[in-house]
Amino acid sequence: MKYTNSLDSISADRLHGFFVDWPNPPSPETHLKLLKNSSHVMLAIDEQTDQVVGFITAISDGILSAYIPFLEVIPAYKNKGIGTELVSRMLKELDDIYMIDLCCDDDVVPYYDKFGMTRTNGMIVRNYKRQSGI
Repeated sequence: MKYTNSLDSISADRLHGFFVDWPNPPSPETHLKLLKNSSHVMLAIDEQTDQVVGFITAISDGILSAYIPFLEVIPAYKNKGIGTELVSRMLKELDDIYMIDLCCDDDVVPYYDKFGMTRTNGMIVRNYKRQSGI
């Protein structure tokens, strides 16, 4: 597995298989835009197929705060440590930031516990008619 924070050679045709079970998933083209517009990105690439098989993004002011909106690993590559490696690399990249936040479902709280994250309360708004992107 190759890990990179560079999007230089990444095209939409290398971004298939993500957003599983989303009723209105973003297209690979929209996925590429969200990667490019993120402050920080880390990709996992299968060196044999040259496909992106996992990614994590962060949005940050570069001073005090960062938010991690996405961690995704395509189903065929789950439970191989890829997500753990992506989170670890992103947290290291954000090590100089005061607060790093993310929202997650209750069933994955134990997953993020192992990174030293603390459970907290949060509030969200979801505009599902825009789920596939702008």
